[in-house]
Amino acid sequence: MADFQATLSNASISAQKMRLVVDLVRGKSAQQAVTILTFTPSKAAQPLLKLVKSAIASAAQNQGVGIEELYVHAITADEAPTRKWRRFGARGRFKPMFRRSSHVTVTLRQRAAAQTTAPASKATAAKAEK
Repeated sequence: MADFQATLSNASISAQKMRLVVDLVRGKSAQQAVTILTFTPSKAAQPLLKLVKSAIASAAQNQGVGIEELYVHAITADEAPTRKWRRFGARGRFKPMFRRSSHVTVTLRQRAAAQTTAPASKATAAKAEK
């Protein structure tokens, strides 16, 4: 099982909003993740879709793994540096402004081949026959 990782640095959307979309695709197959992100009407979905497609392309290019064999093993959205500035207000005061951004990391993993195993004991084999 190989892991394929892609990162997005300084995405111009807050980590809190990005996590809402990230939670939709965690644990899903790569094909399902692409479909979900394509039809999610959120600003965070578009950069995340590009990131997942990049990880899929990396897997296909480097190891020759198809999209049907991959699933989203881990995906995180962390806070990136916040850009801070001020706007001047009434009575000599100022209003602080924050532009939050996020770092996103996605890890795709190849699914293990389906293994057919013999029943563990005679008791379970007898139950299976009934």
